[in-house]
Amino acid sequence: MRKLLGALLSALVVIAAPASAQTYPSRPVTIVVPFAAGGNGDITARMIADLAKETWNQSVVVENRPGGGGAVGIGQVARAAADGYTVAFVSTSPIVVAPHLGRQPFDPLKDLAYLGQVAINHQPIVVRADSPFRSLADMLAFARSNPGRLRWSAAAIRGGPHIATEAMFRAESVQTTYVPFGGGAEAMTALLAGDIEAAVIADYTQALAAGQVRLIAESGPVRIASQPGVPTYRDLGYSLAPAVFIGFAAPAGTPPAVVARWDAMLAAAVRSPRYTELMQRLGSVVVYRDSAAFTREINEDYAKIGEAIRALGMAR
Repeated sequence: MRKLLGALLSALVVIAAPASAQTYPSRPVTIVVPFAAGGNGDITARMIADLAKETWNQSVVVENRPGGGGAVGIGQVARAAADGYTVAFVSTSPIVVAPHLGRQPFDPLKDLAYLGQVAINHQPIVVRADSPFRSLADMLAFARSNPGRLRWSAAAIRGGPHIATEAMFRAESVQTTYVPFGGGAEAMTALLAGDIEAAVIADYTQALAAGQVRLIAESGPVRIASQPGVPTYRDLGYSLAPAVFIGFAAPAGTPPAVVARWDAMLAAAVRSPRYTELMQRLGSVVVYRDSAAFTREINEDYAKIGEAIRALGMAR
């Protein structure tokens, strides 16, 4: 009798697990944004939360947990129950860059299930409109003839575009001077003031519209739609051209049926006119990848960026 009851209970558990996932979400969902409120990532996550509420007819709450460059909030999600009710907003640096630079409270390849990518941000090489550099080749020629005199910056120290650009300079055997700033806005101010010759940043749209700057190359893998003549690093033959992605992840072990529900919701959300209008306003690009494709991209970028960081002597 005990064996029979045990078998029946086991069967009920097996049946109930997928049924529970199929009814997901049956209670409020929390999206943890590992950055401060008010930034582009926070704004994007809140738009997705609103669209998810409409799709699922269920409350979706955004909770900001900044700290450690995103590690605090993502670490919290990695340790949460793998039921899909606590998910993280994720981006390039804390997932594929920071783990190579120091110990993190999570393993991005083992502790998370990636639900989908919803956009990328462009971070091109920007120069002043009166710069003699009309192409990346021009800038590299100057750097070869003037070792150390090319001063440049990036939006985030040791971020994906910073690493990719350092790797590009190393591949070309040129010596440059990196000047750190507190973010893309500060780097743009320094560029316009003539304190640096180039910046790899996302904060270029207003200056470009005002005719103050021009773009000579895009550090990511996708060309800028409004500047189709600007080549990407990949177009120019450089293997490291990581996308500055934004997307969502859940704890590892989240049921496939729950991942599928997120997949379907995100695929519909990125087609929403409200979402596409927001992306245009933020200067981001709608690039949707489902769970499988997003996971592959992260694995590939993680390996390539790790190799570049070690070659550059930045690993800790």
